[in-house]
Amino acid sequence: MRHQVSSRRFDRPTGPRQLMIRNLVTEVLDHTRITTTEAKAKAIRSPVEKMITLGKAGKLHHRRQALSFITDERVVDKLFAEVAPRYAQRNGGYTRVIKLGPRSGDGAAMAIIELVE
Repeated sequence: MRHQVSSRRFDRPTGPRQLMIRNLVTEVLDHTRITTTEAKAKAIRSPVEKMITLGKAGKLHHRRQALSFITDERVVDKLFAEVAPRYAQRNGGYTRVIKLGPRSGDGAAMAIIELVE
């Protein structure tokens, strides 16, 4: 039974699953909008919001924490210089998940995850 287990496993071992989440978070912060499966979009909502919150803090310690999670240093620079200042007056709710419907190949539920304006 899955009592009080909040994370999704995606039928992968821990290392590859964490790297997949890190890569998806990096792509969302880089492109501001990506199309992925609905389950993955819901799984990366929380890490994306945590990274934006680190960017809003703006200290060196927070930048190093973001660098330990995000896989591209250029994206961290963009996060701290462009993305986080956009949300200076907003207390959370930086992302939006829009459901698209099933994928034609395997019928997986697809969704768009994007940063709100």
